[in-house]
Amino acid sequence: MNGLSAGRPLRAAWTGILALLAVACAERDVPSAAAAPPGPPAGEFQLPRAITPLQPPAIDSPAKVELGKALFGDSRLSGDGTVNCSSCHDLGAGGDDGRPRSIGIAGQITAVNAPTVLNSALNFAQFWDGRARTLEEQIRATVASPVEMGGDWHAIERALRADPALEQRFDALYEDGVTAANVIDALAAYVRALVTWDSPFDRYLRGDADAIGADAKAGFELFTRFGCVSCHQGRNIGGNLFQRFGVMGDYFATRGPVGTADYGRYNVTGREEDRYTFKVPTLRNVAGTAPYFHDGSTATLDQAVRVMVEYQLGRLVTPEQIAQLVAFLETLSGEVDGELL
Repeated sequence: MNGLSAGRPLRAAWTGILALLAVACAERDVPSAAAAPPGPPAGEFQLPRAITPLQPPAIDSPAKVELGKALFGDSRLSGDGTVNCSSCHDLGAGGDDGRPRSIGIAGQITAVNAPTVLNSALNFAQFWDGRARTLEEQIRATVASPVEMGGDWHAIERALRADPALEQRFDALYEDGVTAANVIDALAAYVRALVTWDSPFDRYLRGDADAIGADAKAGFELFTRFGCVSCHQGRNIGGNLFQRFGVMGDYFATRGPVGTADYGRYNVTGREEDRYTFKVPTLRNVAGTAPYFHDGSTATLDQAVRVMVEYQLGRLVTPEQIAQLVAFLETLSGEVDGELL
């Protein structure tokens, strides 16, 4: 095909194998054969189940979600009352903060780019390096981080108990009222509700052939055939495995000086094979979450696609193919229920 790199049959073979494995891996996101989604409309490019459409979030306790929403914007969770969860995760702007690195308590700068909170409950681990296994672990660590929020959980409990209306809401939901564990539980319930389940591509996967345009359909085919889907698959189109940043080239040698944050998963495991390895991010809503990558070094989606194609796939592509891939990625943007904002 015009624009593809030549003379790499082994890599092409492995790409095909990985794409097939991705289909098998994506099965984890499908509860049963009976629950399998219909897939793209008849006659369209087919790759069954490699990517599955999202469903509306299951909300067991609307009152708990509402409490979590209030806490998400409550600066009493930070050490000096200046920042809250929404400081780094703006739900009206992609679920992140649009900065290469976030501004934490006392103006400190975080080590990595803030990932979107939207659909983050669907990730198999939290943080770029995957050091938190659950949302609850991630929330506890973020609030207590001396750089991010600098909160002290005992002080937070005292501050929230001093608010009669808020304490009443806790008492109505939890037998033991305001506790750190219950604050975390309510926040996690809220984050689990932040699912952008009705993107144009979701509608396309459910059978609406007109939900996305011709360029996006061509981009989806390239995305699959090039092997992007070997890492970005499943219901969250990512977020379910770790991968080295620079499979087919040395990204860090090109970018410049390497810092501790660039070691990724290695900082958690201490294993050399995990150096420069990160959790593969979700691509849902990616068009609205610039700048990109753990280092926030890439300003536009077009540039991010070029970086991925070069360093993860080792391919040469045409400007038309880049535009088609971007068109596909733009169809992955959805919205959460407006009442949650």
